[in-house]
Amino acid sequence: MIKANNLHKTYHLGETLVTALAGLDIAIDAGEMVAITGPSGSGKSTLMHILGCLDTPDEGKYVLAGDDVSSLSKDRLAVIRNQKIGFVFQSFNLLPRISALENVELPLLYAGNKEASAVATQALETVGLSDRMAHEPNQLSGGQRQRVAVARAIVTNPAIILADEPIGNLDTKTGDEILSLFQELNANGRTIILVTHDSHVSSYCGRQIHIRDGKVEEGY
Repeated sequence: MIKANNLHKTYHLGETLVTALAGLDIAIDAGEMVAITGPSGSGKSTLMHILGCLDTPDEGKYVLAGDDVSSLSKDRLAVIRNQKIGFVFQSFNLLPRISALENVELPLLYAGNKEASAVATQALETVGLSDRMAHEPNQLSGGQRQRVAVARAIVTNPAIILADEPIGNLDTKTGDEILSLFQELNANGRTIILVTHDSHVSSYCGRQIHIRDGKVEEGY
């Protein structure tokens, strides 16, 4: 599913050259639920951007579901990203003035799917929100908003769900409900990657990959 070898990435901060990834290797099989962990500055955010096809490495090779995406153009990366990856963010990233159903429909509408409403309805039913579809985000609790975000992530049937600190804005009980939802999705065959600094989040995963100083420290 995911195979990355010798990933390097550096950034310029003013006149300072910062090394984010320093020869990182990682492999994730289809159907796994994996946590990518590490302290601030370890490189996990940079790795997330590369795994999510939001950025490319300076050096190294990244193969996603059989496609070498290491050096694709931004336009081609966008196509791969939209087809193969569903994203869930800490801040939900929902449009505030439209309903939950309309938020979930958006990726399908962009893709020209004429069955957007029916498919989005099914996704919301999958995450347990069949009774809240017409509500706007400000009418939903934090946990319900994150469920809408998860429904939006799965609605295009991507190969991977990539979640960045997905319960960072939720209380413990609600966060555990969302993590259990990820486990259910994983049990039904979806590959789940959680990027987190929280050991409680990573405890829900079948495997943990810990990175430090731009390299995998343990869990390759």
